[in-house]
Amino acid sequence: MDEYASLSHSKWECKYHVIFIPEGRRKALYGQLRKHLGEVFKELARQKECRIEEGHLMPDHVRMMIRSRLSMRCRRW
Repeated sequence: MDEYASLSHSKWECKYHVIFIPEGRRKALYGQLRKHLGEVFKELARQKECRIEEGHLMPDHVRMMIRSRLSMRCRRW
């Protein structure tokens, strides 16, 4: 997707690569918790007016590529 935000003299695309890792990299992200986490992340992105462009729920970590407005900062997550 090649959507860029723009002003009169600039264009940009703001994405964050986010990785969540449980303490000790426990293999805790299986089964019902895995299904529930997907729904939670989608709802959080909707509330923050962001979009999860790509996401992978692995047994011991979660990876996501999040598209955001330029004014949205990672610390607000």
